[in-house]
Amino acid sequence: MARYIFITGGVVSSLGKGLASAALGALLQARGYSVRLRKLDPYLNVDPGTMSPFEHGEVFVTDDGAETDLDLGHYERFTGVAARTTDSVSSGRIYSTVLEKERRGDYLGKTIQVIPHVTNEIKDFLKIGEDEVDFMLCEIGGTVGDIEGLPFFEAIRQFSQDKPRGQCIFMHLTLLPFVKASGELKTKPTQHSVKELRSIGIAPDILVCRSEGDIPEKEREKLALFCNVRPDSVIAAKDLKSIYEAPLAYHREGLDQAVLDAFGISPAPKPDLSRWEDVADRIYNPEGEVKIAIVGKYTQLEDAYKSIAEALTHGGMANRVKVNIEWVDAEVFETEDPVSRLHGFNAILVPGGFGERGTEGKIKAAQFARENKVPYLGICLGMQMAVIEAARNVAGLTDAGSEEFDHEAGKKRFEPVVYHLKEWVQGNQTVERSVGDDKGGTMRLGAYSATLAEGSKVAEVYGTCDIEERHRHRYEVAIKYRDKLENAGLRFSGMSPDGSLPEIVEWSDHPWFIGVQFHPELKSKPFEPHPLFKDFVRAAKQDERLV
Repeated sequence: MARYIFITGGVVSSLGKGLASAALGALLQARGYSVRLRKLDPYLNVDPGTMSPFEHGEVFVTDDGAETDLDLGHYERFTGVAARTTDSVSSGRIYSTVLEKERRGDYLGKTIQVIPHVTNEIKDFLKIGEDEVDFMLCEIGGTVGDIEGLPFFEAIRQFSQDKPRGQCIFMHLTLLPFVKASGELKTKPTQHSVKELRSIGIAPDILVCRSEGDIPEKEREKLALFCNVRPDSVIAAKDLKSIYEAPLAYHREGLDQAVLDAFGISPAPKPDLSRWEDVADRIYNPEGEVKIAIVGKYTQLEDAYKSIAEALTHGGMANRVKVNIEWVDAEVFETEDPVSRLHGFNAILVPGGFGERGTEGKIKAAQFARENKVPYLGICLGMQMAVIEAARNVAGLTDAGSEEFDHEAGKKRFEPVVYHLKEWVQGNQTVERSVGDDKGGTMRLGAYSATLAEGSKVAEVYGTCDIEERHRHRYEVAIKYRDKLENAGLRFSGMSPDGSLPEIVEWSDHPWFIGVQFHPELKSKPFEPHPLFKDFVRAAKQDERLV
């Protein structure tokens, strides 16, 4: 039966609970244990799928089709354990489940209350798969004291009491601010955060304190005394140049040993950190640099493209180069010639997105890459814009566009080279959707297979003709335009197994121009870079225009 580690946060948000959880999971794996990581989010949205990227950053999609918080991306990248639907839950989903049960009569007419009905539902969620792993790491979103998070804190308090003694521990992440005027590292915010946590019945076993530098021994002893933890359980979480140094940094601080001590595991297996030492070496000792432009519509918030940025870093590590990313707002190309902005880049990546805003700029970016032989990777909408560019400027379909934009405008303006997908096969079932359906969870979501054309560039990149990748989209390239586009030189090099849905396109006469309907960035890891990103960065490294 799994041992549980509950990770909570205090003082302020965005301190790095997800990163700390992921790094701890990696350290436990390095000692030979199996792990699973989960995120419990207090917001009332059923899932992040309908939330604006500016509100919540990217939506991470699992193989089984769950739309989740971006922290699950950290979990996967650091542990290699594929996330599942049962690894993410929000208050909205919990309350929806409780109300559905009440409507069905499952509670036999009882008055429905937060305690015990909501907390019981949370505890049932926590128990899923508890016999599958050695350690279950559960991160609670937000900060202690948030009113919407109280049911989760109460549930984990109850859960720890329900389990045998010593099977659950609590790790609390706080901020140690440095006041420059007085030259002091202040412990009081952490003391107050722990006080708040203890007032609801939870006493932390380990304190992880985010700071700019080391924690002096005096402050460490003060925190241990006033927060009622052992001095060696006060862990410094110092600022790092790369998140991939986190497992090594936390190990140096003794986090994994503190966790094993809290569970009474002795003697502890010695860790094998060679994987992370190699990762750190590749990060800090590159043998060159490449400059890649990400032409997107949510560039004001880099977390909106978190997995893409990390996948490019992984591709750089595989090629022993540093990837310098520049975020370019696609809308600027609607009034500005892309040549002036894009001529100095080794490669161009156009990511996914929703809605018409910025799409004409993405089309111009694809045109610039095609005409100037710049390595190009189009993902989801980025592929669709490349297809529309080819249709307009090469295949003679001057009115080519997407049905998505016609729906927004309320009238037909384009030849629908990209159309709303109303039916597809998932497993052994046919899925049907209409434009008027609810937005949440109604896209083509999760892992789907694709067949690659023999002799194609992507088949060479993958080293196989059978792949499986994660999708998140409502619109597809229309197969009826395939012949016209292929006659113009745009090859449909990847298709769904039944041949009805285009998955990958590429220009045969271009050094490296590939568009994919899926999201390859979601499966990339620092120790296992995704083949597309690995080869894309290789092509950028060999960009003849700038060598």
